[in-house]
Amino acid sequence: MGSVSRLAISLALMLASAWATAQERSILMASTTSTEQSGLFAHLLPAFKKATHIDVRVVAQGTGQALDMGRRGDADVLFVHDQTAEEKFVADGFGLPRRAVMYNDFVLIGPASDPAGVKGRDVVAAMNRLANSASAFVSRGDKSGTHAAELRYWKSAGIDDPAIKGPARPFDYRACGCGMGAALNIAASSNAYVLADRGTWLSFKNRGELAVLVEGDTRLFNQYGVIVVNPAKHPHTKTALAQAFADWVVSPDGQAVIATYKIGGEQLFFPNARP
Repeated sequence: MGSVSRLAISLALMLASAWATAQERSILMASTTSTEQSGLFAHLLPAFKKATHIDVRVVAQGTGQALDMGRRGDADVLFVHDQTAEEKFVADGFGLPRRAVMYNDFVLIGPASDPAGVKGRDVVAAMNRLANSASAFVSRGDKSGTHAAELRYWKSAGIDDPAIKGPARPFDYRACGCGMGAALNIAASSNAYVLADRGTWLSFKNRGELAVLVEGDTRLFNQYGVIVVNPAKHPHTKTALAQAFADWVVSPDGQAVIATYKIGGEQLFFPNARP
């Protein structure tokens, strides 16, 4: 074998080794649409890669779907916002201990003219007024953290199934089965009401006649958590790299990066990891 051929083989092996190493230094994260569509990950993940040389590939979907990915072992780490469902995921043995990362809040959005008269600080009273109006409401309907919160507010308002129409419930309930950005687009195009996380709303450009109508209720608090998928359930997952992400995002460095993400001078997420 000639020296040129040996050199070519050597280079090929080196490239293959480098590619394999790069592949090993990457993880798959199942997360909510709000963290991606708000622009947070475009701000956060490059800082994590710079600090650790670990790539993160994100599959953004509703929290329920993200948790299902974790149950199947199709993700290494989860970044989600439905604490009750997250705690059950961990209790069922699918995740290592959940850690709080950051929070923002939900807001009820609708036409600035507010035909249903929901404007104020009480989200449950607002849902009652909506249900007794002829207005339209767009639900994500996708088992996301936002959808779970919406259903809690309806239930607190005494409405178990908002999709059921009746003489006392004439309003138009539209479940889109879609992400937050798509739900906001539908609401903007049809002048409907919608529940959204504030981060996605602040980054949303196609607002039409929509405005924030209900905010400030403590029940609108929206907590995000990070969970590493349990290797005892799924030994193939990249636990060490996933743990590196979880540790970094709750560290002072990761928390500082979250705090500096702003749109129009307004902070979208507020770090609150516990030491």
